[in-house]
Amino acid sequence: MKKLGFGLMRLPQLDPANPRSIDIEQVKQMADTYISRGFTYFDTAYMYHDGYSERAFRQAVAERYPRTAFTITDKLPMMMIKNKEDLPRIFDEQLERTGVDYFDYYWLHNLNVNSIKTVNETDAFDFILRKKQEGLVRHIGFSFHDSAALLEQILTDHPETEFVQLQINYLDWSDAGIQSGDCYNVATAHQKPVIVMEPLKGGSLVRLPDEAAAILKKARPDLSIASWGIRFAASLPNVLTVLSGMSSIDQLNDNTTYMQELEPLTDEEKQILANVTDIIRARTAVPCTACRYCVDQCPQQIPIPSYFALYNAWDNWQRDGAKGFNSQKMYYSHFINGGATPASACIVCRQCEQACPQHIHIPDILPQVAAAFE
Repeated sequence: MKKLGFGLMRLPQLDPANPRSIDIEQVKQMADTYISRGFTYFDTAYMYHDGYSERAFRQAVAERYPRTAFTITDKLPMMMIKNKEDLPRIFDEQLERTGVDYFDYYWLHNLNVNSIKTVNETDAFDFILRKKQEGLVRHIGFSFHDSAALLEQILTDHPETEFVQLQINYLDWSDAGIQSGDCYNVATAHQKPVIVMEPLKGGSLVRLPDEAAAILKKARPDLSIASWGIRFAASLPNVLTVLSGMSSIDQLNDNTTYMQELEPLTDEEKQILANVTDIIRARTAVPCTACRYCVDQCPQQIPIPSYFALYNAWDNWQRDGAKGFNSQKMYYSHFINGGATPASACIVCRQCEQACPQHIHIPDILPQVAAAFE
């Protein structure tokens, strides 16, 4: 499999305000180009484009190509599951929507500290395993948005999992809140291949500060800014493929051009991305290094570095005009649902401030975090 997957969650729209208004003729053109260049992996989900992504796949691919010409991933939307009866009902509806008689890959969608409760209550892992045994699914796995510790627990409890889909990009790799690198290492230790989502962090790694963009263009004038993020993820040895939510034929042409024959990042290019990451983080609102001295002194045990990491990403997104997808509020809610103390619980004792090597006025910033996420 070539290491570029076609994510069907940001398809071109005739009406930007209506996610159902998919430009199906452009999607057909994109699918034709993608398949003609040797790519096969399509990824959709039950709620993408308000339920119309699966239908668009059927029109653009399933009805126009033999079943052997493509692979399709779909996902069981755990955030929409209320009881066990929902599982077969939604699964059957997805087969009908996509126009296929089996899924090559089928995931439990968006596992986290909250949704894992529903997974356990409905025996969702047993359900997708049965579908595999029935021949309606070839491979099973789950997409994941939470801590490395929870990922470790799920993979230990469910060794039947074959693949994991993770949010991985060069900015989130060492992020204390999203823990991309740590999650990748957990999946690798369990010998589970990784499918990468959000390699461009919802498009924010295309809209870089001018200084950072200039560095990348000088280093590789032949490559787009987007290519750096996708090649970073695709260069990881345990990555099976990297999803790109392509919204136009131009984006698809660019991605398929440099991904037909993947050129892994060199050591020099990795250092360049490290420098770019530093520039991006220099714009951050809070210069936290995640040493956690503050947490050791906090009587409320607020996970301050994790919240600051999420707040910094959110602040950059706001300054960029709040464009594209932003997941920081979702990650914050995962912390709270998992039992973490919210930022608003700060009692302003200032013990954290006294312990901080960076001399950050932490109690003055936590209310801003609470205002953003709570």
